[in-house]
Amino acid sequence: MNFAIIGAGAWGTAFAIHLSRLNHTVTLVPRRFEQALAIASTRENADYLPGIPLPLSIQIGHELTPVLMEADVIILACPSQALRETCERVKANLGLATQLKLIVSLSKGLELGTHLRPSEVIAAVLPQVSAGSLSGPTNAAEVAKGKPAAMVLAVTKADAFLAEVQAALSGPTLRVYTSDDVAGVELGGALKNVYAIAAGCCDGLKLGDNTKAALLTRALAEMVRVGVALGAKAETFYGLGGFGDLVATCTGAWSRNRTFGQHLGEGKTAADLIAASKSVVEGYRTTESFNGLVTQRGIDAPILAETYRILYDHKPVGEALHALMTRELKKE
Repeated sequence: MNFAIIGAGAWGTAFAIHLSRLNHTVTLVPRRFEQALAIASTRENADYLPGIPLPLSIQIGHELTPVLMEADVIILACPSQALRETCERVKANLGLATQLKLIVSLSKGLELGTHLRPSEVIAAVLPQVSAGSLSGPTNAAEVAKGKPAAMVLAVTKADAFLAEVQAALSGPTLRVYTSDDVAGVELGGALKNVYAIAAGCCDGLKLGDNTKAALLTRALAEMVRVGVALGAKAETFYGLGGFGDLVATCTGAWSRNRTFGQHLGEGKTAADLIAASKSVVEGYRTTESFNGLVTQRGIDAPILAETYRILYDHKPVGEALHALMTRELKKE
C-alpha cells in the first residue's frame, strides 16, 4: 500500500519507519524544506527522533502534488492546532490524487475556537475523502525500534478498504484494532494529555504512588463522563484509545505532557516552559479548548478545571490539589 505521511515530528517519523518495515511504499513529508534536506542527506531525524536511522526505502518529499498523486492513504502527523492549515495544503495539491481513499489523523487535541476533533477538521476541509483517527498508547521511539504495541483505528463507516488498511498497518510489532466510535477515540486521545499534565504535577511535588493511582482512577471516571456527554461511547474509554493511552502518557518518562506537568510541580511556570520547548506540548492548548467546551456545555470536570487554572490562571499546584481533595464528599 502507498502511504504519504505529512509531518515529520517524532511520531510521523516513527510511523514511517514502522510502515517501511512492513514493506509498504512510504513518503515522509516534513513541513520545512531544510528539515527535508537534512533527513534525506543524513537518513536521520536528528531534531525529533535522534539516533534512529531511517531505512533507504523511505522517500523524503517536500512538494505535495507528486507525493499525493500515488497515495492510497494520507497520514497527518501534525500538532492539532496545525491540522487545518495542513489540510488546506493537502486540498490545494489534491487534484491528481486519484488513488486516495482515506485520510488518517495522528493528532490528539481539539481545535481552539471551534472545539472540533481532528476528523471533524479534516471533514470540514476535505469532505470528499473519508477520514479516521489512529490512537493508542504508543511512544514514538519504541514504535520506531520495533517494540510491541497496539493501537485503535477509528473510522465512522467500515468497508472493505478499512479492513485492508487495518491489515496494512498491523504486523509482528504493532497490532491495530478498529472502532466505529471516532468521537470516543479522539476525545480519549486528547483528554489523556490534560490528565498527563496533572499526573506530572504529582511527580513534581513528589507525592508518591498513592496520589498518582487515585488521580488516574478519577481521571478515567472524568474522561468517561466528559466523553459520553460529548457523544462518545463509554466503553471506548476503557480501551486502547482511553485507558491504555492514559496510563502510558501519565506514567512514561518519555511523555512530554507528563514532563511538562512535573516541571510545573517543581515550581516552573507554564509560559516559560512553553517558550523553551522545542516540541509541541499538546495538552497545554487542549486544556484551554476543553475547558471552554465543558464550561459551555455545563459538564462537571474538576481535574480538567484545576489543570486549566494552573496553566492559565497561574494557580499554585499545591492549591489546585487542595481544591480537589476538599471537594464535597460523594459516592464513587
